[in-house]
Amino acid sequence: MKVILRKDHQQLGKMGDVKDVKDGYARNFLIPRSIAYQATPNNLKQLEEEKKQHAKRSEKERKGSESLAEQLGKSSVTIKMKVGEDDKLFGSVTSQMIADALAEKGVTLDKRQIELEDTIKSLGIYDVPVKLSGGISAQVKVWIVRE
Repeated sequence: MKVILRKDHQQLGKMGDVKDVKDGYARNFLIPRSIAYQATPNNLKQLEEEKKQHAKRSEKERKGSESLAEQLGKSSVTIKMKVGEDDKLFGSVTSQMIADALAEKGVTLDKRQIELEDTIKSLGIYDVPVKLSGGISAQVKVWIVRE
């Protein structure tokens, strides 16, 4: 049976691909889960409309990510931490702490978007990468200061 993929599927391919699969796999798995639908002339027309809508959504998301990246590039965050000898922190600065500090400035991010390579365990200024949707990334300047 020929099917059209509605979503990206790891084993079958990308959205909009027309694939030939076994009948039972299509009827019992792909079609009920809305991963694919049967390839008919009407469904091929519907596919074109879905592709247009998907392109519009991804373009809107990319523009939002670019504006957020620009805003993040201009902002800096100060986090106050308790310090011991040799300016070593008690504990470490986590991505959740950075996300909370950004939220206080009005920038809402999920902690999973903040990519800390190593934990921050000393005072200083750090450029922390942030991964946004659409493959766009930004840098946030984080100041770790003595409490």
